[in-house]
Amino acid sequence: MLDLIENSSILIVNDIESTLEELLPKYPLHSTRIIKNEEKDEFLIAQATQAIKEAYIATNSKKYLFLCGTTFRKEAQNSLLKVLEEPPRNIVFIIITNSKTAILPTIYSRLPYKYLKKSIIKNEIPLNINKLDLKDIYNFLKDNQKISKNEAKDIVEAILLKVNSQKIKLSQKELDFFSKSIKLLELNSRPINVLTTLLLSIANQKK
Repeated sequence: MLDLIENSSILIVNDIESTLEELLPKYPLHSTRIIKNEEKDEFLIAQATQAIKEAYIATNSKKYLFLCGTTFRKEAQNSLLKVLEEPPRNIVFIIITNSKTAILPTIYSRLPYKYLKKSIIKNEIPLNINKLDLKDIYNFLKDNQKISKNEAKDIVEAILLKVNSQKIKLSQKELDFFSKSIKLLELNSRPINVLTTLLLSIANQKK
């Protein structure tokens, strides 16, 4: 359960959208702004410019600016340095991202951070491989659509462990799906695409 955050902070979380869903009801609607890239997960200079303009709009009460992105472009962060170091009166910045490495050390030196990521319990992944169907795959992917590369690698390993725990015998072709998935993630393929391909491949093999 996340408490109300009253001071500028960085939050490292598993899922940005679910974190926002949990936090936003705690904040006054009229004085809360969500700033993120609506087209992709990267926080760019355009979003930084928007955040700076919003910060300098005078307010008599606290205003909360949520800056959200799986990754933050370096130039976007650099443009935010001054306003983060000397924020206007009543402005609270809350940066939400998936990885500590997404944020420059110069930002970390200005703001405290909370590491809220939870480890994936590898043998408790909510999939029954023996009875895997399209509905299960869709729901699982929906719950994990914003994960990082490393989290996706954990999930691939978790699926393999679940296969073993359910005593499912895999062919060499099926085993290759797992090693190929890890390689694709290491090459920075989109995690959601890799997991989709892996799960659909397993489901098709089961048929």
